Amino acid sequence: MKAQEKNEGTDAFLIARPRLFAAAYRMLGTVSDTEDILQDAFLRWQAADKANVQDPTGYLMRITTRLCLDQLKSARVRRETYPGEWLPEPLLTEDATEQLDHDVSVALLLALETLSPLERAAFLLHDIFDSSYDDISTALNRSPEACRQLTARARRKVRELRPERPSDPEQGREITEAFFRASRTGDTEALTQLLAKDVRLISDGGGKAMAALNPINGRDKVLRLMEGIARKFANTLPKRWRFCSLNGLPAVLNQAEDGILQATSLEITNGKITQIYVTRNPDKTRHLAGALN
Repeated sequence: MKAQEKNEGTDAFLIARPRLFAAAYRMLGTVSDTEDILQDAFLRWQAADKANVQDPTGYLMRITTRLCLDQLKSARVRRETYPGEWLPEPLLTEDATEQLDHDVSVALLLALETLSPLERAAFLLHDIFDSSYDDISTALNRSPEACRQLTARARRKVRELRPERPSDPEQGREITEAFFRASRTGDTEALTQLLAKDVRLISDGGGKAMAALNPINGRDKVLRLMEGIARKFANTLPKRWRFCSLNGLPAVLNQAEDGILQATSLEITNGKITQIYVTRNPDKTRHLAGALN
């Protein structure tokens, strides 16, 4: 391959990369797997005959989609034996240069987990990335009508499971910081005011860190958990913690007393916390270490 052609191929990939990352992350729910997929896609792109490629981004999207579908087959097997609750790897979303202009919330990613791999791919390509059914047909090796049906079925499921996102970032920050302080200092009165009655807490330790094996439902049960955590750590805040945005949600990163980097993100509706996502699996938070420094 001539140097100019190689450079042009690399430039085309770099232009498409943010879009490819956004698609693969939504497909897989893990940053590490997404990076591996993009590396594989780049190698395949470098080896491809580009003479007849009129739309490099569309071509790369098809490669990435097919690689993700292959990856999902093994991912489903791993998740069937995953210890406790599974949450997607937290994605830092406070960098304005990141071209993730669509929803990457935990709620959406968990909703996508309920879909078949083909449903997930068809929904994302059409509803999120505006691909035509003809292009989706080529990527999935299915007829355009079959892709239309896959998308419609997936859309119905996602609408049922995906809540409205908070609309006031400043309120989200205030509530998140207040929640974190109250939960670690044992301020039960403040927590009672912050939590919705039907609040739900999901924690993911992956069998490698302490975490609840099942979701904790209801304000009273969440309060009891928080009271226990506060007592365990002498009602004090951790030495290292900061507010951030993860998956488009207000969140806190902190270094726990056991050395684990913990990510806690919240869904807030009408000024009340309705969902709490706590990721403690070190394999899923390791890439966020730089954000806490």
